[in-house]
Amino acid sequence: MVLRMAGVRRKTEFSPNHVSNDLQIINLTGDALRRLGAEVTMYEEGDLTRNTITQDLVFSMAQGPRGIDALAGVAERGGLIINSPQSVRNCYRVNMVTLLPGHGIPFPKSDIVSTASPAAVSEDGRRGKKAWIKRGDVHAVHKEDVTLAYTGDEQTTILEEFRARGIGQAIIQEHLEGDTVKFYAIRESKFFHWYHLNGGRHTPFSQDRLYELAQQSARVLDLYVFGGDAIIAPDGSITIIDINDWPSFAPVRDEASRHIGQLLYRKAEEYAGQRK
Repeated sequence: MVLRMAGVRRKTEFSPNHVSNDLQIINLTGDALRRLGAEVTMYEEGDLTRNTITQDLVFSMAQGPRGIDALAGVAERGGLIINSPQSVRNCYRVNMVTLLPGHGIPFPKSDIVSTASPAAVSEDGRRGKKAWIKRGDVHAVHKEDVTLAYTGDEQTTILEEFRARGIGQAIIQEHLEGDTVKFYAIRESKFFHWYHLNGGRHTPFSQDRLYELAQQSARVLDLYVFGGDAIIAPDGSITIIDINDWPSFAPVRDEASRHIGQLLYRKAEEYAGQRK
């Protein structure tokens, strides 16, 4: 039996500075599935409606609210979508900052705030101190969507800019000192790649622990294809600071696409077997 699968490319709006990289990983994944014997049709996130996709097997990089709402039509009829619309919503920061620490994942202290009254943001705690200001929904559309602010006045200014752009909620997140590492991973797979993003210490840490925290985060958020960032503290402890639904895997895209294709094909076979 030939597996008929649909792939959804991410709308360029949600790939700031990564349009080409995101396009390459989804296309390479489609090629990997074809080599395994699947029939693959590609769609654009911006073109989706609830009736666009006829296939019940979907691999998707859609990230915007309209795109994932359109995919909900496939989910409602019992289709298989990786990553699922709900898992993508789980990665919206207003959800992630509650879900991850709520399941024991080491995560920075974070406040969810409204941008409606930015001047009313209190000056106690981490507010008013050096902190990261992040939009509350999709990961980034502009470079300003994740900004390090050093004072309360800077925080207020950033929140006012968010409000002017129609962003209703934001996250004020404590700044953690240490080395930043970026990782790429696939759930139910040993594929795992990490590298130092910045930081001068390059403090030794447990790579097994980083892998464990990454996989645990994916299970909490219900992701299968994912990546993220972590801080390695001077004592070697690890804090997850972000999880991304289906990143570009740019440094390892050829290898990653093969592993992603294998995961998707196996999941599709399991799904098709259950539907018989």
